[in-house]
Parts: sequence; structure tokens; C-alpha cells
Amino acid sequence: MDRLRLLSYNIQAGIHSRRYRDYVSNGWKHLLPHGERQRNLTSIGALLKGYDVVGLQEVDAGSLRSNFVDQTEFLARVGGFPFWHKQVNRELGSLARHSNGMLSRLRPSRVVSHKLPGMPGRGALLIEYRTTHQEPLAICVLHLALGWRARRLQLDYLVEMAERYRFIVLMGDFNCGCRSLTLKRAIHRAGLRGFDCELKTFPSWRPQRNLDHILTSSELGISAARVLDYALSDHLPLSMEVV
Repeated sequence: MDRLRLLSYNIQAGIHSRRYRDYVSNGWKHLLPHGERQRNLTSIGALLKGYDVVGLQEVDAGSLRSNFVDQTEFLARVGGFPFWHKQVNRELGSLARHSNGMLSRLRPSRVVSHKLPGMPGRGALLIEYRTTHQEPLAICVLHLALGWRARRLQLDYLVEMAERYRFIVLMGDFNCGCRSLTLKRAIHRAGLRGFDCELKTFPSWRPQRNLDHILTSSELGISAARVLDYALSDHLPLSMEVV
């Protein structure tokens, strides 16, 4: 495959937020099921059909709030992906199972689940693919901490991971953007590309911050990157084509 179409999307467990006060009025949806959630997921799944590899954050792995639907698997089926993997990072009994997810049209050669430093509940899901070169292509889906101290440790961990690969993509919700010197230093140390302050993804109803990123090693070419106007979460999805 000459081009790889990538998408990163924090789907907020299928909850459609339209304004800040929805965090309060929709708070119960983080614990209990509701009909709109499944309709939102079906709409998100339709969007995903146009991509080869999708990284998902804030996916529920099957609990009361999702009506015990594994949202990664559901989106894989709606989007027509033959391969999918999830990483459960925080279990709240039957109430919620916070996860990262990856959907793929290509068969992975290896899947590794990394627990990130800091308080429990943050992870990175690493998928390797065989290439025509001797080295694999690694794609890592991640969701970093809100607190800057934990996030700094997590970025250090990811830099060490990235330095082990000639071809790597890091994508997900970094919870920081152009104001973060820590993120900029990590990108420089790892020799990554794709950091663009104009790609604002949050909040979805009035994007002002670039919290979501798709970053690639210098060996990979970037042909297109854009934020999609597909507001079914509190984040907008971010897409990129790599060659």
C-alpha cells in the first residue's frame, strides 16, 4: 500500500457534546446507557470507512454505560475493519471500562500494550506491521494524562519507544498542544514530524486547542493532514495520509 490513511478520534464513549454545559447535563451518560450513544457510534463508524488505520481514545470496552457493547468491536464491524484491538486502561467494575482502540485493514504482525507512567489509567497500544524494508512500521495509539507532571513522564516514555523504530506513528489525545514546551521538546528529541498548531480539535463546537496529534518519524512522508468537521464527541477527528 503506497499511501496509508490514518485517523485519530477521541469519541468520548459515544457521547455527543455540543457545549461546555453538556459536561454537567450529560454527566449521567458516563454511567448509564442511552439511545443516542449507539446512533452516534453508527455515524462515527460510517466516517471510519474511509481510512486504513484508526486510533480511538475514550472507548468503552463493554459495561453498563455502553449497554455492554464493546465499542471498538462495534466500530470495526460498522466500518468494515477485519482487525481490531483494544487496551483497557481503567476498570470501574460494571459501570465503565475506559479503553484505547485500534482498527486496521492491514493484518498486524505484533500487538503490544504499554502501561504509561503516572497514576494508573493511561496507556499506549502499539501495533507493528511488516514492510518491504527489514524494519517494521509501528503505529501507537495513546491517551496522555491531564496533569503536566504525569504527562512529562509519559512523553519521556514515548520518546524512548519512538527511538527504537525507523518507521513510527504516534497518534491520539496528548492533552496538550502548542503551549506545551514539554511536548515540543519530546517531538524534537524523537525526531518526529506532523506537529501543526493550526490543526485544532477541541472543543468540537468551537475548536481552539490542538490536543490531538498524529506524529511521524522523519522516514515517513506526509501528504495531507486535516481536522474533520464531524462533531459527535467533544473532540474533532484528525486525519493524515502518510507515504
